[in-house]
Formats: sequence, C-alpha cells, structure tokens
Amino acid sequence: MDTGLMLDYLAQLSANNDREWYHEHKNENKAAAAEFERLVQDLIYRIGAFDQSVLHNVAKELTFKLVRDTRFSHDKSPYNPSFRAHISSKGKLPIPVGYYIMIKPDGGTFLGGGLFADMFSNATAMVRDYISAHPDEWNAIINNAEFKKHFTVKGAALKNVPAGYDKNHPQAEYLKYKSWYLEYFMSDDEVRDEAAFLEKATEIFKAMKPFNDYLNAALKDFQMPAR
Repeated sequence: MDTGLMLDYLAQLSANNDREWYHEHKNENKAAAAEFERLVQDLIYRIGAFDQSVLHNVAKELTFKLVRDTRFSHDKSPYNPSFRAHISSKGKLPIPVGYYIMIKPDGGTFLGGGLFADMFSNATAMVRDYISAHPDEWNAIINNAEFKKHFTVKGAALKNVPAGYDKNHPQAEYLKYKSWYLEYFMSDDEVRDEAAFLEKATEIFKAMKPFNDYLNAALKDFQMPAR
C-alpha cells in the first residue's frame, strides 16, 4: 500500500476543507481510501497472529467516514481529514475494545487501544468495578516494562474517587477515570516508510493487547444501547 498517498491526500483535504474541492477530487479520495483499506486488511492479518478474534473482519467494514457531523459543533468544516478504523472482535463498535488507527498528517497519526468512549456510564461502572476487584492484575499490566516503554494510561477523569469506591484503594487514581485508553503517536516520516510502519504498528498493538484483554474482561456483559 502507498501510505504517502494517504498523507498527501489528507493534507490537501485539510487545506481545502470544503464540499466543492472534495467533490472535484473524488478520484483522489477513492485512491487514498483504497490504500487505507489495504493497510487495515494487512493489520487485521498481522494482529490476527496474536489475537485471532479479529481475523473474520473485512477492512471496508471497519473504517469511518470523512464526513463530520457539524450540527452541534462550532467548527463547521465538513470533513475530518483523517483515515480511521477500529479493529476488534465485533468490528468497529467501541465495545469490545480493540485496535484503533488514525492516519493524519503533521504528526497526527496514532495507534490506540482501550475504552475511548465515556458516554456509556454502565461501561465506566463495569471497568471501575473490575479494577476495584482486580487491582493487582491492573498494576501488573500498566507497570510491565514493555507497556511502560510505549504507553501511559489516558482518559477523562473525575477530581475525586466516586461514591461507592474506597478512597484509599491502591488503584484509586484509576477509579476516578471515566475512560481508559492508550495512544502511540507517529511522525509523517515514520508513516511514509510503509514496511517499517507496519512492523511498528504490529509491535505496538501486540504490546497493548493485555490492556485490551483486561478491559474486555470487565466489559464482557456490556450491551450496546438499542438505537
């Protein structure tokens, strides 16, 4: 796949973020999107070597649209100049958690994992309960040398430990969180080196698997709300 083609198209879209330019450059969009789907399919196979739960996925079904929902946003630019996908056992749904990739120019590319969505209060409660009941396992994962080399746990958090949880719990800081996720950023030069990028992405996703597995154990009974 041509990772440079993706970055070049997205950079142009960022500089010309309007519907007229977008529709005048449909062919470039299709070409860049096709390269991204090839990248995602390759990652499915590579991740599948250590997490077979993702192997049934088809890349096209895991990608997100460039079109933005601007109804409630001060930013009315119609497009999000990034290619994004989420690879998990249930496709691109936010739960169960999986392996997230965003290709974005100017150093915005990152590889992610964990629970990004904090709009599901019952999911947040499930993870808090699980951390509260399994603090040693959580501690072992986030203090593993390979994990610490690449990640720190991020997420929206409360100022205080929520009611119902021990303020003196050994993982009290993480009980304040409403989401728990990982991000590993990569430069444009790293992305343009296709072979090296794929190798690094595989390494990073493999390193985050124990974190994802822990969260998915916490979320095993979660049901997505009916639309």
